[in-house]
Amino acid sequence: MIEIIGSLFILAGAIFLFSAGVGILRMPDTFTRIQSGTKATTLGNMLVLTGLAFYHPGWTFKLVLAIYFVLMTNPISSHALSRAAYRIRTPMTPSTSVDMLAEDEAGEAGAKPPAGNAGRRKRS
Repeated sequence: MIEIIGSLFILAGAIFLFSAGVGILRMPDTFTRIQSGTKATTLGNMLVLTGLAFYHPGWTFKLVLAIYFVLMTNPISSHALSRAAYRIRTPMTPSTSVDMLAEDEAGEAGAKPPAGNAGRRKRS
């Protein structure tokens, strides 16, 4: 029974990891690709590692540390990547309706940006 539960966790993790790959291929711009990849891979990795803990109970402590590491590093690294992409003015998809970072930067400067993608700085 334990092996079946472990197998189900690993299968669920594999499905999430597959959906992350599909999301990276199908999303229209860098920012949505980063988000789809990060969220699905974080959950997929956690499920696979949990399934491995069912298969190998002696590895549980090490696998919990690996899960903790994934939980701490994936969101932070995706934030850093998306912030860097924004700062080098990577274009957003035209369907983006709100640019919260442009609003934040304009708020610091004391001006209100136009709504939508129009407040986005253009590449020179």
